[in-house]
Amino acid sequence: VERDKLNKYGRPLLGCTIKPKLGLSAKNYGRAVYECLRGGLDFTKDDENVNSQPFMRWRDRFLFCAEALYKAQAETGEIKGHYLNATAGTCEEMIKRAVFARELGVPIVMHDYLTGGFTANTSLAHYCRDNGLLLHIHRAMHAVIDRQKNHGMHFRVLAKALRLSGGDHIHAGTVVGKLEGERDITLGFVDLLRDDFIEKDRSRGIYFTQDGVSLPGVIPVASGGIHVWHMPALTEIFGDDAVLQFGGGTIGHPWG
Repeated sequence: VERDKLNKYGRPLLGCTIKPKLGLSAKNYGRAVYECLRGGLDFTKDDENVNSQPFMRWRDRFLFCAEALYKAQAETGEIKGHYLNATAGTCEEMIKRAVFARELGVPIVMHDYLTGGFTANTSLAHYCRDNGLLLHIHRAMHAVIDRQKNHGMHFRVLAKALRLSGGDHIHAGTVVGKLEGERDITLGFVDLLRDDFIEKDRSRGIYFTQDGVSLPGVIPVASGGIHVWHMPALTEIFGDDAVLQFGGGTIGHPWG
């Protein structure tokens, strides 16, 4: 669906998380969004912590980001996107923010699905699907649940639950960079998210053959401590159907 909406085919989609994650005014935040999109990226992203703080209320951020989006689109002739974080304390408030995003004409919103909860995520996913919005999923809080091997729940289960709940992108680890994971295990996540039919592969943690039937796939996102020198490895690991996000790797780079 992303490729049809963005009219971009045959390569991974490129994104950037706006840094610093907290402290910018809505206007300066919008300027950073514009510069990243104008520079050639397909997407920019709210960090999971960016919500509606006193220094940047959500409505102001949505407005300035939409302005940046349209300006970059007009100057490049490409379709761009910014993941507007719609996560909120209640389902009603989340839907309200998603409605506002749709009224602004932006193509995508974002949700922290573990902090928001599965019911809230499914409600938002249904709204997005019915109204032509893409839904980017951030896995904030996953390490509390899946990092410790002796208790909790493996991310493979959380990823599969997300596919059942609904979403278009989800962070799946990078193999290289800051949030790295074992290569085979990460590829197991990618298979479960992306493929219709997943063959048994114990090395990847897939212990039995699974048929996704007509369940919509989810595009894996590689994000966290990656930069331009990781590109060859990332494209080799994830292939074309992925989103590669360089936050500090873009904004922290002297050439931007």
